[in-house]
Amino acid sequence: MEKEYFFSGYCRTLDKSRMVAVETEDGKVVDVDCCFENCIHAPNCTIAQEIRKLSEDQ
Repeated sequence: MEKEYFFSGYCRTLDKSRMVAVETEDGKVVDVDCCFENCIHAPNCTIAQEIRKLSEDQ
């Protein structure tokens, strides 16, 4: 089953607030509307933190 999640917060890469869409399928994250996996700011990013938490909870 597919699910969509939306997380909002400040993006240091874009230097502004943004909303990120995350899609999961069968409990696994399959698509993210940002480059958090390769972003240099991901360790301190609240949006990336939520995405990682979602991955762990699935």
